[in-house]
Amino acid sequence: METRDSLLLRMRPEISSAKINANMSADEFFQNKTLRPVAKLQNELLLAVFRNYAAKHKNVFYDLTIEKRLDYIENAIHKDMKFRNSLKGIIIGQFTLEEFEIYIKNSSALNKRMMDIVKERLKSNIQLLEYDFA
Repeated sequence: METRDSLLLRMRPEISSAKINANMSADEFFQNKTLRPVAKLQNELLLAVFRNYAAKHKNVFYDLTIEKRLDYIENAIHKDMKFRNSLKGIIIGQFTLEEFEIYIKNSSALNKRMMDIVKERLKSNIQLLEYDFA
């Protein structure tokens, strides 16, 4: 029988641009080996969660210009701790036990990297956050 960890690792997409080498820091290694693949795997869920967030905030997001929408995403993740924590849970829930052990040793720095990746995912998929898709 396969373990939870082996199933999680098998499901993750490969990111060819996520280079891993001996000269990188432990945080950068974790980012490229774990955070980026997990964020890519969870992309559709991250978009759905953001659409729900926008709906719960009176759909103001959909009336904004593109520049203001990018700022809205930035502010939502930076200032709304409940929303930020739910995004973190979506990513952390896909960690193996070993990855979780690494994460808890340096969670502050890794949380910053994680939220930066999530922000960039949402921003790069801004066209999928149109009201028609919501």
